[in-house]
Amino acid sequence: MYNSKIIGLGKYVPDNVVTNHDLSKMMDTNDEWITERTGIKERRWVKEGSGDTTATMGVKAAKQAIERAGIDKDDIDFIIFATLSPDMYFPGPGVQVQHALDIKTIGALDVRNQCSGFVYAISVADNFIKTGMYKNILVIGSELHSHGLDKTTRGRGVTVIFGDGAGAAILSREEDNTKGILSTHLHSQGEHAEELVLVAPGMGKRWVNDIIADNDPNDESYFPHMNGQFVFKNAVVRFSEVIVEGLTKNNLQKEDIDMLIPHQANLRIAQFIQKKFGLRDDQVFNNIMKYGNTTAASIIIALTEAWEEGKIKEGDNVVLAAFGSGFTWGSAIIKWA
Repeated sequence: MYNSKIIGLGKYVPDNVVTNHDLSKMMDTNDEWITERTGIKERRWVKEGSGDTTATMGVKAAKQAIERAGIDKDDIDFIIFATLSPDMYFPGPGVQVQHALDIKTIGALDVRNQCSGFVYAISVADNFIKTGMYKNILVIGSELHSHGLDKTTRGRGVTVIFGDGAGAAILSREEDNTKGILSTHLHSQGEHAEELVLVAPGMGKRWVNDIIADNDPNDESYFPHMNGQFVFKNAVVRFSEVIVEGLTKNNLQKEDIDMLIPHQANLRIAQFIQKKFGLRDDQVFNNIMKYGNTTAASIIIALTEAWEEGKIKEGDNVVLAAFGSGFTWGSAIIKWA
């Protein structure tokens, strides 16, 4: 059995910066209200006509990760793409990346686990590598939220939170089992699925025929719905549980954490977890202030920036943790190699 390790990281965010002040011109909100509740000051939104899509942003991040990994694109054996906002209902963006990068006819898998999507994706990649099936796997998290948000006062509780962007990682085989991804831990609780949900289009409740037949301009099923307080209360509990689960599995204590990269859902959640685990500011990396919540892209964008800024070094214990729609949550414990 092998371990897997991250050998290349990349990210891409659109140039278009949307501040809280910009949002106040679209809806009844203000910088103080948004900052107090979420910690977000600005986010990136794709401009129409820019050419950026979920897939193309993923490709841009992937090219950077491949270059930094020092491998050829044809050394990649498999692609895993995590997103809730694919360019098309089907097929998913994994195959678009394979084509855009002009990689040989390797497999491409899409992961639909929203905010915990990247943790789920690297868990899948890690286990493919552990068994020896693949040697180098490209894992992408990419989201384009802005074109599907309700940019009126009605939708402000959700819309102010989300941003666009992409990140990518190359996972490769590591023969030393004390290095790389030590373990991953995944959970779900489907009874709360409708507390954070996008209903339409969907085969079960509102499919295309229903939408066309109703032709209702006030139909909110196109837009994300979130029970914010309920999500927050569950998130702080599950974040803590799954971090402890990972530490316990690897005989580590909270004092052994060198860097925690939480999913960038809400700065208040990250601050709560930081306080609970007694971590210093330099042991937790947050960038939600700049980018908002980019769901499946958030952890990999943050991980890339932390690495770029020299905040992660060889031998560090790095913890990734996420919670999101589903409800799904997970963690990964990494000995940086």
